[in-house]
Amino acid sequence: MKIDLKTCDTPCYVVDENLLTRNLEILKEVIRLTDCEIILALKGFAMFSLFPLIKKYLSGTAASSLDEARLGFEEFGKEVHVYAPAYRDDEFNWLMKYASHISFNSFAQWEKFKPVIQSSNKKIKCGLRINPEHSEVKVALYDPCAPLSRLGIKIDQFEGKNLDGISGLHFHTLCELNSDALERTLQAVERKFGCFISKMEYINFGGGHHITRSDYDITRLCKVINDFKKRYNNIKVYLEPGEAIALNAGFLVSTVLDIIQGKDMDIAILDTSAAAHMPDVLEMPYRPVIEGSGKIGEYPYSYRLGGLTCLAGDVIGDYSFKASLKQGTRLTFMDMAHYTMVKNNTFNGIRLPSIVLHNSKTGKTKLIREFGYKDYRDRLS
Repeated sequence: MKIDLKTCDTPCYVVDENLLTRNLEILKEVIRLTDCEIILALKGFAMFSLFPLIKKYLSGTAASSLDEARLGFEEFGKEVHVYAPAYRDDEFNWLMKYASHISFNSFAQWEKFKPVIQSSNKKIKCGLRINPEHSEVKVALYDPCAPLSRLGIKIDQFEGKNLDGISGLHFHTLCELNSDALERTLQAVERKFGCFISKMEYINFGGGHHITRSDYDITRLCKVINDFKKRYNNIKVYLEPGEAIALNAGFLVSTVLDIIQGKDMDIAILDTSAAAHMPDVLEMPYRPVIEGSGKIGEYPYSYRLGGLTCLAGDVIGDYSFKASLKQGTRLTFMDMAHYTMVKNNTFNGIRLPSIVLHNSKTGKTKLIREFGYKDYRDRLS
């Protein structure tokens, strides 16, 4: 079904296939220059209607739950790497059906499930997630190496442990960072775990690599990977970005429903919601870019943009515009493909935005999915 972006119902997520392909071509070049493997972290972007395109470039998917693993197995169809802080007994046999690689968060988890894996007819490569205790992320909520982190095994816990059956190590310390952060992290990883790395078949550098960002130092990334591989007998290296695949490749189109007069600033109520449709705006927190907008005072007309839920803090941010906003004005939020569809919710019964696929190169637009009452109702009873 083709739709017109200028007249389509809002709110809707719009993913641009041409922009997504641009990102994938950048990742393809990294793969060519380093012979590394890049897999899609489903926690960041899981629009499976685009998997036929993405799997032409990437080696598989990274999952953190049974359902993510199943989605990667059934819809992507290549390697499925699984990591979770802990695994449920009643799900593990199903998880083995889908996984090609499983990483464990503790020696207790590895020792518990090791007999299950070894008695299986399926050959699964097993790894351990390590914590190098080196923080690069400034926002505590997203720092896997923060004090008292539950993620990864620290070096002092390796003492006296048998690594028979372990094929790889996995670390994840980054979030929206450049290759210099990876380089510093690797120094900490090697300083603490280098003696174990030399015995492994593969190492997973995790996610958080902003490879497709305009200022990302790809030359440095490739050098870091290639130098690392030389030091460890050409060990296989995995990267598992989620955000970099869909970075700047999607939008959230919204409509102004009402303007409330305020003492210091007028408030525009939109048909979308920070709390329900772009939760990272409140969690990170950050102020998303809106096409044609500016900071307060940059343009003549200033507004606070509020969401549709009853949450008092459902505020997207303060913006200025060249023209006044009115009921029916459309606003386009930039960079809304990742960590939106995978994290949104139906709080207050607010309907989820539709999902639209657009190609800015060909001009073709297709409605992928609409959501209604049943999607809200069926979650609750």
